[in-house]
Amino acid sequence: MRPPTLDRIVSIEPGERATALRNVPHTLAIFDTHFPRRPVLPGVLVLASMGELAGVLLGGQDGAHWRLAGADRVRYRHFVQPGDQMEIEVKIMEHGDATAVLGSAVRVDGRVVTSAGALRMVRS
Repeated sequence: MRPPTLDRIVSIEPGERATALRNVPHTLAIFDTHFPRRPVLPGVLVLASMGELAGVLLGGQDGAHWRLAGADRVRYRHFVQPGDQMEIEVKIMEHGDATAVLGSAVRVDGRVVTSAGALRMVRS
Protein backbone atom coordinates (compact mmCIF):
# COMPACT_ATOMS: atom_id res chain seq x y z
CA MET A 1 0.00 0.00 0.00
CA ARG A 2 1.32 3.41 -0.97
CA PRO A 3 0.79 5.98 1.79
CA PRO A 4 -1.23 9.08 0.92
CA THR A 5 0.79 12.12 0.00
CA LEU A 6 0.97 15.43 1.78
CA ASP A 7 -2.10 17.59 1.22
CA ARG A 8 -0.44 21.00 1.37
CA ILE A 9 3.03 22.45 1.85
CA VAL A 10 2.54 25.35 4.27
CA SER A 11 6.06 26.78 4.28
CA ILE A 12 9.58 26.03 3.13
CA GLU A 13 12.67 27.83 4.36
CA PRO A 14 15.34 26.44 2.01
CA GLY A 15 18.24 24.88 3.87
CA GLU A 16 16.42 25.11 7.20
CA ARG A 17 12.87 23.83 7.72
CA ALA A 18 9.49 23.04 6.19
CA THR A 19 5.92 22.48 7.36
CA ALA A 20 3.04 20.68 5.68
CA LEU A 21 -0.49 19.44 6.35
CA ARG A 22 -1.86 15.96 5.83
CA ASN A 23 -5.52 15.15 6.33
CA VAL A 24 -6.45 11.69 7.60
CA PRO A 25 -9.71 10.75 5.85
CA HIS A 26 -12.14 8.15 7.17
CA THR A 27 -11.96 6.39 3.79
CA LEU A 28 -8.42 5.00 4.10
CA ALA A 29 -8.59 1.24 3.60
CA ILE A 30 -6.11 0.67 6.44
CA PHE A 31 -8.82 1.62 8.94
CA ASP A 32 -10.80 -1.51 8.04
CA THR A 33 -8.18 -3.61 9.82
CA HIS A 34 -6.19 -1.18 11.99
CA PHE A 35 -8.36 -1.35 14.15
CA PRO A 36 -12.05 -1.82 13.29
CA ARG A 37 -13.45 -0.73 16.68
CA ARG A 38 -10.95 2.08 17.24
CA PRO A 39 -9.33 3.11 13.96
CA VAL A 40 -5.75 4.36 14.36
CA LEU A 41 -3.33 5.51 11.66
CA PRO A 42 -0.30 3.18 11.80
CA GLY A 43 2.81 4.88 13.13
CA VAL A 44 4.78 3.85 10.07
CA LEU A 45 2.48 6.02 7.91
CA VAL A 46 3.03 8.99 10.23
CA LEU A 47 6.77 8.40 9.93
CA ALA A 48 6.46 8.11 6.13
CA SER A 49 4.78 11.54 6.07
CA MET A 50 7.74 13.00 7.95
CA GLY A 51 10.12 11.41 5.45
CA GLU A 52 8.10 12.67 2.50
CA LEU A 53 8.29 16.28 3.74
CA ALA A 54 12.01 15.89 4.49
CA GLY A 55 12.50 14.71 0.89
CA VAL A 56 10.60 17.74 -0.44
CA LEU A 57 12.74 20.12 1.62
CA LEU A 58 16.05 18.50 0.64
CA GLY A 59 15.08 18.02 -3.01
CA GLY A 60 14.10 21.66 -3.32
CA GLN A 61 17.71 22.64 -2.68
CA ASP A 62 19.37 20.58 -5.40
CA GLY A 63 16.61 18.83 -7.36
CA ALA A 64 17.81 15.39 -6.23
CA HIS A 65 15.54 12.62 -4.97
CA TRP A 66 15.94 11.86 -1.26
CA ARG A 67 14.47 8.91 0.64
CA LEU A 68 14.06 7.98 4.27
CA ALA A 69 16.76 5.51 5.32
CA GLY A 70 16.06 5.35 9.06
CA ALA A 71 14.83 7.13 12.13
CA ASP A 72 16.11 7.39 15.68
CA ARG A 73 14.48 8.53 18.90
CA VAL A 74 10.95 8.20 17.52
CA ARG A 75 8.24 8.84 20.10
CA TYR A 76 4.56 8.10 19.59
CA ARG A 77 2.69 10.10 22.22
CA HIS A 78 -0.92 10.05 21.02
CA PHE A 79 -3.00 8.24 18.40
CA VAL A 80 -3.78 9.75 15.01
CA GLN A 81 -7.36 8.92 14.05
CA PRO A 82 -9.69 9.44 11.10
CA GLY A 83 -10.69 13.07 10.72
CA ASP A 84 -7.44 14.41 12.21
CA GLN A 85 -5.25 16.89 10.37
CA MET A 86 -1.54 16.38 10.94
CA GLU A 87 0.77 19.38 10.92
CA ILE A 88 4.21 18.06 10.02
CA GLU A 89 7.43 19.98 10.62
CA VAL A 90 10.98 19.01 9.66
CA LYS A 91 14.20 20.86 10.44
CA ILE A 92 17.64 20.18 8.94
CA MET A 93 20.25 19.33 11.57
CA GLU A 94 23.04 18.00 9.31
CA HIS A 95 23.37 18.04 5.54
CA GLY A 96 26.06 16.41 3.42
CA ASP A 97 26.34 15.50 -0.26
CA ALA A 98 24.70 12.08 0.05
CA THR A 99 23.11 12.06 3.52
CA ALA A 100 21.15 14.37 5.77
CA VAL A 101 19.71 14.26 9.28
CA LEU A 102 16.54 16.13 10.20
CA GLY A 103 14.48 16.52 13.35
CA SER A 104 10.72 16.25 13.00
CA ALA A 105 7.45 16.61 14.89
CA VAL A 106 3.82 15.95 14.02
CA ARG A 107 1.03 17.84 15.76
CA VAL A 108 -2.72 17.37 15.81
CA ASP A 109 -4.70 20.29 17.23
CA GLY A 110 -1.46 21.84 18.48
CA ARG A 111 -0.46 18.76 20.49
CA VAL A 112 2.67 16.77 19.56
CA VAL A 113 1.56 13.25 18.63
CA THR A 114 4.82 11.96 17.15
CA SER A 115 8.41 13.17 17.13
CA ALA A 116 11.65 11.94 15.63
CA GLY A 117 14.97 13.10 16.98
CA ALA A 118 16.76 12.07 13.79
CA LEU A 119 15.35 11.23 10.37
CA ARG A 120 18.23 9.81 8.32
CA MET A 121 17.81 10.65 4.65
CA VAL A 122 19.91 9.45 1.71
CA ARG A 123 20.17 10.75 -1.81
CA SER A 124 18.97 8.17 -4.29
